[in-house]
Amino acid sequence: MEATARSSGFAARYRTVVAERGRLCAGIDPHAALLEQWGLPVTVDGLRAFADACVEGLGPTAAVIKPQVAFFEVFGAAGFAVLEDVIAGCREAGAVVLADAKRGDIGSTMAAYTAAWLDDASPLCSDAVTLSPYLGFGSLEPAVHKARTTARGVFALARTSNPEGGSVQTADAGGRTVGQSIVDAAAEVNADGSGTVGVVVGATREHGLDLSRLAGPVLSPGLGAQGATAADLARIFDGSDPSWLLPAASRSILRAGPDPAALAAAASATRDEVEAALR
Repeated sequence: MEATARSSGFAARYRTVVAERGRLCAGIDPHAALLEQWGLPVTVDGLRAFADACVEGLGPTAAVIKPQVAFFEVFGAAGFAVLEDVIAGCREAGAVVLADAKRGDIGSTMAAYTAAWLDDASPLCSDAVTLSPYLGFGSLEPAVHKARTTARGVFALARTSNPEGGSVQTADAGGRTVGQSIVDAAAEVNADGSGTVGVVVGATREHGLDLSRLAGPVLSPGLGAQGATAADLARIFDGSDPSWLLPAASRSILRAGPDPAALAAAASATRDEVEAALR
């Protein structure tokens, strides 16, 4: 299985789709304000209409699609049914689907989360999932192992854009920050060339991390509505390998809806700005 990971791991899948579609992760965040802005009811029917437009507009356009699980979960079982269709539809359209679930636990519970998001038998199975490593990076091992042996990926939170995260993520951990310890642990996994473990590093402030050994994707949320620009990306991630940088934008693209063609155009324009800034 290790040989398979080296030859056709998540790194290969990531680089292939980015080469074809450019560097952009488009979020699908169907929160109530956006549903209302689109003229949709804040109901499961409204959620489905929103989701269908996103799949049609963004699925064939963006390299990576990141559905925010919480905004589906709020509708209960019916919301998860819509999410299952979003995941399947975007994958069928050729996008890599990154479920933004931020799961994290220990033992059998982490194994169950792994089965839910990374196992082909699950209707929620995605190409990658976001995880919280703050019960210890080692607690993520079930997901890391599953991802490595199925050419999928996991993205561990390292230096997030919310100000509350700083007190934990910049705390000293034996001469390095906690956030850096997450990056270093991810780099150890990725030493096999698989790119299995990416990290989440916000684009809205200086991160203070050494990403030079990561050899995996860096999901960087905050582009657009949160205030980060394409030029900020070039500055904040100066010195990092730009081929691994995956900027994420959600609301700034979704505001172009509900027309799927307008969503596709907004995603393409954002991608082109990013590519120009990171050349």
